[in-house]
Amino acid sequence: MRGILASSIGVTCAAALALPLAPPAAASAGTPAPVADVATRTAETADARADVPGSTQSLPLRPLTHDRASGAVLGLTPRTVRTFSLLGVVWDDPSADLHGRVQVRTRAAGTGEWTDWQDVETHSTQHGADPDSPEAASGTVRGATAPLWVGESDGVEVRVLPEPDPGGHGEHGEQPGEPEDAAPADTGSGGGPSGGEGAGDADEVSALPAGMRLDLVDPGEAGPEESAEPAEGAEPAEGAEPAEPAEIPRTGVMTAAAKAASAANSALVPLGATEIPSLTAEETREELVSLRGPELTEQQQAKPYIGPRPAIVTRRGWGADESLREGSFVYTSTVKAAFVHHTASGNNYSCSQAPSLIRGFYRYHTRSLGWRDIGYNFLIDKCGRIYEGRAGGVAKPVKGAHTMGFNSKTTGIAVIGSYGSKKPSSKAVKAVARLTAWKLGLHGRNPKKKTSLTSGGGNLYAKGTKVKMKVISGHRDGFNTSCPGGKLYKKLSSVRSKAATYQGR
Repeated sequence: MRGILASSIGVTCAAALALPLAPPAAASAGTPAPVADVATRTAETADARADVPGSTQSLPLRPLTHDRASGAVLGLTPRTVRTFSLLGVVWDDPSADLHGRVQVRTRAAGTGEWTDWQDVETHSTQHGADPDSPEAASGTVRGATAPLWVGESDGVEVRVLPEPDPGGHGEHGEQPGEPEDAAPADTGSGGGPSGGEGAGDADEVSALPAGMRLDLVDPGEAGPEESAEPAEGAEPAEGAEPAEPAEIPRTGVMTAAAKAASAANSALVPLGATEIPSLTAEETREELVSLRGPELTEQQQAKPYIGPRPAIVTRRGWGADESLREGSFVYTSTVKAAFVHHTASGNNYSCSQAPSLIRGFYRYHTRSLGWRDIGYNFLIDKCGRIYEGRAGGVAKPVKGAHTMGFNSKTTGIAVIGSYGSKKPSSKAVKAVARLTAWKLGLHGRNPKKKTSLTSGGGNLYAKGTKVKMKVISGHRDGFNTSCPGGKLYKKLSSVRSKAATYQGR
């Protein structure tokens, strides 16, 4: 069994906001409704604007009275909070491991019903900046779980269950704790609370990372076409076009930061574009010559191997608040490989909600993890729609924070969802192939080949180690992790073949 390092993250907390006490609805029939206890702390409301609202609440976890049924020692009793849709647990030391399970249950804002316990993916450090990089050494990063999408909610309960053996984290291929895989521990009370707040077990609490808190993220109000409720298991029908992204309300003139992010794509689309349209194979080849002509060999100019450019929703298209990120863009010299990820955020979302999820990831990465921007270079929803991730230009070699140790000379692509036990949609898999065929083709890479990368440091390869990697690799190939989930990882062989075909190989 091999463990995973904990992740790097940062959180900003501000003034306390007192909320009225209110009894949450029962978790299930016959279960007494737990009483909310509750003042929450809110963060990052000052930068919220009318066009891209959003906020983060940060609630310190407290010792719980020992509960023999669940074994929880730290958490929060049921409480009413301001509306949120995404959550994660954060702690002070980015190098500290969380040896245990984090489980949450939430109350739907629309119905007042409480969910069953859900597991939050605790092994998330591998998504992060390279060790010793300026981003990792910024002094703002913290440890944290993966974010979990729960839909619009106004109540929450959390429990942390320590592992008796810190070394027991599962095999390299799959680990316990992915949201869809782990069965909740039996509470012995029909899904009720795990215990009251109290002294807890001092030894067990001290074994957990210091400064643990729950961050509740409101990604901003949905556009007029974004669903208020997530669709359980919703997937596109075969042959259907990807759902149109929800329109994001816009007001006023673009800020300087928004102009800069949009201008990074100026060679492809006009300033302020919400989507970069797809091109034919011939149009893509012509664009390649205009973008990288002087760098191409005679053979590449005569017969460039590149897939047709797919449509890509820009940051302006999914509603990025550009004030959340660092102002400058960081680039690497080239793109030699693509790492495929899953967000481990659960699958209970509809495709029209994808912009909200991405805004949530973005706020969690910047305001909770302390990164300079969202970590992934691209994201793909279950309907196969592709989204621009980290700012700097989709056709440029932007350096991300997605595969610790291998962020240089690579690009990171995350499929939204959890794919440990659930198969990714065929539309999402096809989109990964189309995107890699184009992005890798810009740099003359063959999707079916291998390339040499130098590790920046991680738990599989020491810093400075030269490693032969497949040009399209899964996150687990560069770091000891279950990402991108076993079901998605098994699809990468067909992704490589399809991407090579799209390139005309």
